[in-house]
Amino acid sequence: MLYVVTGGSGSGKSEFAERLALVLRDKNEYEDSTLWYIATMKPIAGDEEQREKILRHQTMRGGKGFLTKECYMDIDRLQLGDKAVALVECMSNLLANEMYAKAGILLEARISGGGETGTLSTTLAKEAAMQRIVAPIADMSQRLNHMVVVTNEICSDGKLYEYDDETRLYMELLGYINKELVDRAFGFVEVFCGIPLWHKGGRIDV
Repeated sequence: MLYVVTGGSGSGKSEFAERLALVLRDKNEYEDSTLWYIATMKPIAGDEEQREKILRHQTMRGGKGFLTKECYMDIDRLQLGDKAVALVECMSNLLANEMYAKAGILLEARISGGGETGTLSTTLAKEAAMQRIVAPIADMSQRLNHMVVVTNEICSDGKLYEYDDETRLYMELLGYINKELVDRAFGFVEVFCGIPLWHKGGRIDV
C-alpha cells in the first residue's frame, strides 16, 4: 500500500513518516519484512547546510532498524524485495535530480530552440515525470508490503507565476506528482506543526 506524507519545511513530516513506516512494519504479517530508507538527497561538496540536514536525518532514524539505499534517480531500478516496507525521503529531491540531470526532464520538456534555450512544455514535462517517477513508484508500491513517500508543499504562497520559467515548471511538476501519487495512495497525511491531519485512508496512530 502507498502512503503519502506532505507538509511545509520544518513541519515534522519526516519524523512522522519514519514513525508511520515503523508502525506499518510492526503491523506486518511477515516477520522478516525489511525496512528500507530510500535517500534521494544527493550530497553536494561544500554545502554545509545540506550536510547538516543529511546528518540530522541519519541521527533521527538511527537505531530504528532502517537499511539505507541511496537513490538519486531511476527509482524504477531499485531492488527491495516484495516483503519490504520502504520510506522515500523525499520527492522534492528526487524530482530535482531527475529534472536537472544531463538528459533529464528539463531537456525532454524543451520543444524549440534546442539545447538549453528551448521553450518549455509543461505537457511534455508531466509526461516525463509520469514515466520516470509516478509510474515506477505506483508499480513498486503494489509489489511491496507498504511504501511511504515524503513530499513537500511549496505552492501555497499563491505566487507561482512570479518565478522564472524553470522554477515555475519545477513547482508545477511537484504539485502534479503529489496529486498523482495521492490519487493512487491508500493513505494521505498532511503534517502541520507536528500534527498529522489524515485526508485519505483510516487514521493510524503512530
